[in-house]
Amino acid sequence: MVIDCHVHVQEHWGTPEDRMGYLLQYADRMGIDRLCLSLGTSRELTPDMDVIRESNDMVRRALEQHPDRYIGFCYLNPSYLDGSLGEIDRCIADGPFRGIKLWVAMHCDRPNLDPICERAAELDAPMLQHTWIKVTGNLPYESTPWNLAEIARRHPDVSFILGHSGGNWEMGYRIVQGIPNIHAEVSGGDPELGQTEMAVRMLGADRVVYGSDAPGRSFASQMSKVLGADISDRDRAKILGENMQRILGL
Repeated sequence: MVIDCHVHVQEHWGTPEDRMGYLLQYADRMGIDRLCLSLGTSRELTPDMDVIRESNDMVRRALEQHPDRYIGFCYLNPSYLDGSLGEIDRCIADGPFRGIKLWVAMHCDRPNLDPICERAAELDAPMLQHTWIKVTGNLPYESTPWNLAEIARRHPDVSFILGHSGGNWEMGYRIVQGIPNIHAEVSGGDPELGQTEMAVRMLGADRVVYGSDAPGRSFASQMSKVLGADISDRDRAKILGENMQRILGL
């Protein structure tokens, strides 16, 4: 099984339902079996709870249409702690979602994240955190691998996914190397030679997962980082799907 751990609801044309069916046509061409889906069509950096609920409802409708293909990740804004905990219950405890997605509304090592992580541990829900290191400077509350390393050390029972491997993956891998509950994913950024090989060498193949960040990036360009890597077929199978099967308890 090939699992893409990082996919978003498409924007710009038709209905979200139409667009999510269309995206599967391209996933089929690349042999992708399951896709972890999060966010709606809003790209507000600090969305309120109405936008959060609407975004998660878009994902829910995609899950209802394609239950054998999409895996829901519950989008949260930790600035609204009570609302976030309510969404975790609505989407994961009482619903079909399996994980949590955090973007740029708050640095992920802030105290508001602790109750969210505690609930994630109770539900065995992995947390996919967008991270980036930008030479031009991050967005005001955009997390880096250092932020994720701090929260992961506080919550060793939670499986964290280092979104985009921090953008600057050569630094990202070094920052999280000694933290076993952080998994690096390869999505976003250009398909550079050596990225996946370095991840396997520094973290071990069990801590590396495939993601695309589609539709912002293409399935093919991101999968090429794994398919073209100079690694064993066994390690390739782990990265493309087996690790996410384990993390999600599939």
